[in-house]
Amino acid sequence: MNQVPNTRPRGEQSQGQKSSQSGEISRIRSELVQRITTPLIKGLLDDLWQQKVFSTEENDTVMENHKITADRARCLIGMVIVKGETACRIMIDSMKDRDEHLCITLGLISSPAAVAEL
Repeated sequence: MNQVPNTRPRGEQSQGQKSSQSGEISRIRSELVQRITTPLIKGLLDDLWQQKVFSTEENDTVMENHKITADRARCLIGMVIVKGETACRIMIDSMKDRDEHLCITLGLISSPAAVAEL
């Protein structure tokens, strides 16, 4: 199993780093687990594989070892956080491209209506 080495300095994910990509994923984790769909998980896995964040075996782990969508989401989120900030950024960017409505709901992007009011 190919894993990106964890080269983050100790304490990088301290509470003072709420604006980090991993912090954003941690912040939205509960609601994302409740709202994510299997097609979105598959799309995120495809994007993470294409960007060489995940191996084929890691993608298979998410889809084959977990049959319930929420469990797949928990596994995916945990694996991405362990991979580090770049992996988290790639996943967030992929979510924004694939499901804008969900990202608005999760607070990852502003709604077009809110931006228009500014």
